[in-house]
Amino acid sequence: MSTEYSGSGDPQRSMELLWGLQQRPKRGPKPRLTVEQIVRAAMGVADVEGLAALSMRRVADELGVAPMSLYTYVPSKAELIDVMLDAVYGELARPENVAGGWRARLERIARENWALYHRHRWMLQIAMSRPVMGPNLIAKYDYELRALSEVGLTEVEMDSMVSLVNGYVEGAARRSVEAAQAEQHTGMSDAQWWEAHAPLLAKVFDASRYPTAARVGAAAGAAYGSAYPPEHAFEFGLQRVLDGIESFIHARSAGR
Repeated sequence: MSTEYSGSGDPQRSMELLWGLQQRPKRGPKPRLTVEQIVRAAMGVADVEGLAALSMRRVADELGVAPMSLYTYVPSKAELIDVMLDAVYGELARPENVAGGWRARLERIARENWALYHRHRWMLQIAMSRPVMGPNLIAKYDYELRALSEVGLTEVEMDSMVSLVNGYVEGAARRSVEAAQAEQHTGMSDAQWWEAHAPLLAKVFDASRYPTAARVGAAAGAAYGSAYPPEHAFEFGLQRVLDGIESFIHARSAGR
């Protein structure tokens, strides 16, 4: 999968689009489109056909307009992607009252991000090392930080914990999406793939040389029906991440 980079266009133009600061013509005919319409059309293309299929021409076709007309609203694909990302973050719920304290709030955040990556798989193809700070991204960050606002962490520790959870979810979602795409591309389920290759593996694999792998692999395969169960891996890993954060918080409290 090719990688796009957030902020790779003109960040100033992206910020103007995100915050509604672009100048509108005072005269002339009423604009046929809005930035929101263009973004929604682009998201529809990316959701169904993937990010590689996204282009200004493809979005124009979806809207039934000439490609050049889109540049009146959005400078290029790079800025369009910035606005698409922020629109996606606006889908996340941000309830103020979540029972169960900080752990329940972080768990909810993780699950919502997991679901978001699966609704919009193209997000995983965008590198976010230089994010353009739109209103929805900032609201998301603020909401996630508030989950830890009363547990005695420093500001830097709060930021690090949110980054830890989000980074874990992104990695787990990436493997889950890749597993689903493998089945789509090969036309074979995991069970079918392993069944087809099991005879050859049985010929070359010597369990006496790799006894631990043989024992654990057989148990895991029997339990999951595949070599990698994405949902189980996500659930198991998420609880271990939260356990680690809980241990850190308790240690900080005891050290006071």
